[in-house]
Amino acid sequence: MRKQSEYSQAGVNYAQLEPFKTAMQEIGRQTLHLPERRGVRVVADALHAHGAVYYYDGSERVIWVQTQEGLGNKNWIAEWLYEHAGTGRTYYEAIGIDNALMAVNDVLAQGALPVIYTDEVAASHSDWFADEKRARDLAAGFLQVCQLVGMALPAGESPALRYIINPQPPVKQCASLSGCVVGIVNPADRLITGHKLSVGDSILGVTSSGVHANGISLVIKRGLSLPDQFLTKLPTGRTYGEEALIPTRSYVALIEAWQQAQVDIHAILPGTGSGVAKLAYDKRPFTYRIHTWVTLPPLCQFLQEQGLGLNDLLTTFNCGIGYYVFVPPQEVERSILLGEKAGYEVVEVGRVETGERKVIFEPAGLELPPPGEHLAAS
Repeated sequence: MRKQSEYSQAGVNYAQLEPFKTAMQEIGRQTLHLPERRGVRVVADALHAHGAVYYYDGSERVIWVQTQEGLGNKNWIAEWLYEHAGTGRTYYEAIGIDNALMAVNDVLAQGALPVIYTDEVAASHSDWFADEKRARDLAAGFLQVCQLVGMALPAGESPALRYIINPQPPVKQCASLSGCVVGIVNPADRLITGHKLSVGDSILGVTSSGVHANGISLVIKRGLSLPDQFLTKLPTGRTYGEEALIPTRSYVALIEAWQQAQVDIHAILPGTGSGVAKLAYDKRPFTYRIHTWVTLPPLCQFLQEQGLGLNDLLTTFNCGIGYYVFVPPQEVERSILLGEKAGYEVVEVGRVETGERKVIFEPAGLELPPPGEHLAAS
């Protein structure tokens, strides 16, 4: 038997890393053609490149948008279920989708359609990468989302960071996932800066698939306090953990459909951190009056039943709306119809008014301060 090097004993074993890298490379090769529908070509012959090599193969003036995003704590729940649920599932196909869409949905907010994705999977130990089943599931998730949104995965990184990543027990090993998406605005005049946001705009809310990947620290905290923890059954038939792991929704097809129809989009805001309070993200003195809302996701309903206050829900979770789009009132009707045709539920939830920077949530008679300020006041 070959003796392990001292470097391997310190936590970095390249023999264990290699199967994971190979699985990701195989998936990546299947995606290289996908951005061609947007005029972007990946240089597949650059086999020794330490990054993505690509170019725009068109004559239009375009703008590139790049977004770096991390998944946060969501895959800790996947690890818990993998270790303790006894189902044999790794739950990592959904995690791959989540990790990519965190950045995809953000780059989309500038009117950029995704074309290139590079990921980083940094694990607590080389042993984490040696699990071929988990590696295949994660790679399958990446492939699924790349095919869904039309982007390539030509490069990535997978370090073992034993001295930095130390998961909270009872999870024994875990990884920190993040990624970078490059999007193309084509033609350049489709760039959305948010400067057109103005008093009188209608606020369109696009429904989420669940809690997506925000507020997960609170989900974990609450889950650990339940008698059956993440195996607690919800009325949906799924467990608490499974409900939390429903993949994030992609909004690419919706924005693409609106762009093709030349909808006058004034601003786009992903419904991520700070929950509904994030509507007051813009620093200008606007009041965001919400007059209509959608049904809370099952996990939010359960947390509310367990005693979590509505104010905490509204300032932590998307509460059923994963994407906000601001348009002039005359664009509302056709935006909703185009959204339905593209497979999305779009609801006019409110309007932008002049006044103090805050959110007025009329369905519950609550006022929400801008992101971060509710923390300072509590």
